[in-house]
Amino acid sequence: MKMFSVSHKTAFVVDHCPYMAESSRQQVECDVLTKSRGQGMIPLAPVSKSLWTCAVECSMEYCRILYDVYPLKKLINYIVSDSEFHILNSWRQEDQSTHELMSALAAVGPPNPQEDPECCSVLHGLVAAVESLCKITEYQHEARTTLMDTADRVANRGRIICLTNAKSDTHVRMLEDCVQETILEQNKMAAGSDRLMPIQQCELVLVHIFPQGEDTLVSDRPKKEVSSLLTSEVHSVRAGRHLATKLNILVQQHFDLASTTITNIPMKEEQHANTSANYDVELLHHKDAHLEFFKSGDLHMAGSTSRDSGLKETVTLKWCTPRTNSVELHYCTGAYRISPTDVNSRPSSCLTNFLLNDAEASGKPPAERAKAQLERYTRYWPMIISQTTIFNMQAVVPLANLIVKESLSEEDLLTCQKTVYNLVDMERKNDPLPISTVGSRGKGPKRDEQYRIMWNELETLVKTHVAGSERHQRVLDCIIACRSKPPEEEERKKRGRKREDKEDKAEKNINKDSEDKSWQESERLKGAVERGKEEQGESEVIKDSPDSPEPLNKKPRLEEIQLPEKAKGPVSLLTMWTNRITVANSRKHQEFAGRISSVNNKAELYQHLKDENGMDLHENGKATR
Repeated sequence: MKMFSVSHKTAFVVDHCPYMAESSRQQVECDVLTKSRGQGMIPLAPVSKSLWTCAVECSMEYCRILYDVYPLKKLINYIVSDSEFHILNSWRQEDQSTHELMSALAAVGPPNPQEDPECCSVLHGLVAAVESLCKITEYQHEARTTLMDTADRVANRGRIICLTNAKSDTHVRMLEDCVQETILEQNKMAAGSDRLMPIQQCELVLVHIFPQGEDTLVSDRPKKEVSSLLTSEVHSVRAGRHLATKLNILVQQHFDLASTTITNIPMKEEQHANTSANYDVELLHHKDAHLEFFKSGDLHMAGSTSRDSGLKETVTLKWCTPRTNSVELHYCTGAYRISPTDVNSRPSSCLTNFLLNDAEASGKPPAERAKAQLERYTRYWPMIISQTTIFNMQAVVPLANLIVKESLSEEDLLTCQKTVYNLVDMERKNDPLPISTVGSRGKGPKRDEQYRIMWNELETLVKTHVAGSERHQRVLDCIIACRSKPPEEEERKKRGRKREDKEDKAEKNINKDSEDKSWQESERLKGAVERGKEEQGESEVIKDSPDSPEPLNKKPRLEEIQLPEKAKGPVSLLTMWTNRITVANSRKHQEFAGRISSVNNKAELYQHLKDENGMDLHENGKATR
């Protein structure tokens, strides 16, 4: 069976008979200008609301809380009863608003004390309420159509709340019997109709209202079962603030609501701007919001005493301004709709405006506004911070923070333009930019190339948000205008780049020649070292012979060894190491005589022989083969 609980339909029946025009005897002070009133002025007398006014105000607060927490699928049918019944709205969703109900109540007006009491009765409204509960709501019709079920397969339950001034307990029992008989009659009619549904369960809540200072004629009675279709309960309440408290508790019981009190909310007083006071605001919401508190054991209950209801429990939630400290930021366990208990108080109004933050003004739900803001902030976002320039520049921060806004003010536009002009001034001064050199050889791109990269990235960022407003387009126009340079300046920069390229090329050639010379010198020294080792080995062999002469004791000094000339440009690490090895090895053997007598490290071999046509020439002029 498709479930529709009793809270799906609520019929409010408010007594509009002449006795409801009686005063509630709860005085309201109207003279609030006591201190500024001049001498001789007579103070205004206090006034008191009627029972009708108290009933209307409290029932509308019941409806307001319900609509705040349950904007859909919880329906109210408001009925006024006097000599006849007046249905002020229907079960349609578009009729479910306090604005519609208040407009209809204004048209009804207050009770007429001159009307005949014998012709007026709250029974007219109770009968109309039972008939209304038999009508099919659009949600019930949708369920029957979707499931292809008949009327008896979809549950039809409802509640009737009657605000009246009963005469006695006997009068209350007569009202209960009337509702029971009407349910039976309407169920018979609904059984043979396609547009009506029989009532399977109905809760009757009778609220007897009497003026303050009088004794009640009706006794309180808890919920009891009148029949299998009807349960009834009776509440005898004084008019005024007691009635408001009672209906506030009833709405929590009927719709599974709970209370949370926000404590220590700082707000500045209007009279004393330099001082502030702490306030408490009570909020109503679905009771499931407290489930995680009960599980964790962090629930703190505070009791507030009420004259009519005894002890009322509420969860206290201390106000704290979130900071960067992660300890003060708690995890979110769920999102629930809330409604302030006292909507007209200044603390409630301030807290409501703070939480909404002009969300009626934008016309979008908070969740949609949050997703749209996240999309704007991540529309252009570098995946790696080393691959971006503008997000590493402090000078671009003002523009980057403002350009992601949905709309720019004139002051925001001036700030963005000022940021662009500062970047132009940085380029004119040739200031360095935080360009990443990871993966590139040398010093990275030249200064002109760095600024070209920066301007391209900045222009791409602004283009992604240019559709936001006309001022976004003006920021882009400013960037494009500042990027364009005069022709003579571009030609001068081009000539400067050509000159720098020539100088870099010449410097590269010099470094290349120096490296070649160093390599040649190192190879020559390596060969000399190898030859020196071979000669040293021969000397050692000759020394072992008994006929060999004693080796020379004199070893060449470090300053006597001719080192290769210092090549122009930087000396490589290989050259430095080879020179060191050469000097160390030269101390271990006798230097080659040809190298000692060489000129510029070049020695002529076989100086006494001349090769001519393959023949050796001797001093006597004879040639031999």
